[in-house]
Amino acid sequence: MTKKWSLTESQLRWLLLVATALLLIGFVTPMLTLTKFVMFSNSLSILSGVWQLLQEGKLILFIIISLFSIVLPVTKIILLFSLLHPQTKHPIQQKKLLHLMHDYGRWAMLDVMVVAILIVTVKLGAIASIQIHNGLYIFALAVILIMFITQQVVTLNQQE
Repeated sequence: MTKKWSLTESQLRWLLLVATALLLIGFVTPMLTLTKFVMFSNSLSILSGVWQLLQEGKLILFIIISLFSIVLPVTKIILLFSLLHPQTKHPIQQKKLLHLMHDYGRWAMLDVMVVAILIVTVKLGAIASIQIHNGLYIFALAVILIMFITQQVVTLNQQE
């Protein structure tokens, strides 16, 4: 018989604060630098990249990346804070939403960023190079922490 590793609600709240801070830092810290024709460089964070998509009129790509990389993670964090609040009762509807976000939310953040980076890499190929920065790793760590916290909250709710 193996013992499942789990954290208390208090520990999860602290870890969620850390994940929130990392996510916010990941939004503004440069993730990559695009160098075109060896002399023109442009460093992009998630927020600056999304803003640039909007300015260039790429509305569909702006909406998709904004929704999956900014709106859904922030929504998930708000829901997790509400579920971990000591005074909150856990209604059935919140549990269903949490399970839905747990099951499908993992696809919402990291995979979209990877796809976006791949699109940029393939599109630019021979005319540009991409250098990865700490913002990508910070954002990825925040996403992984949020996924872990979500799994822990689901486990706590199932025990109740």
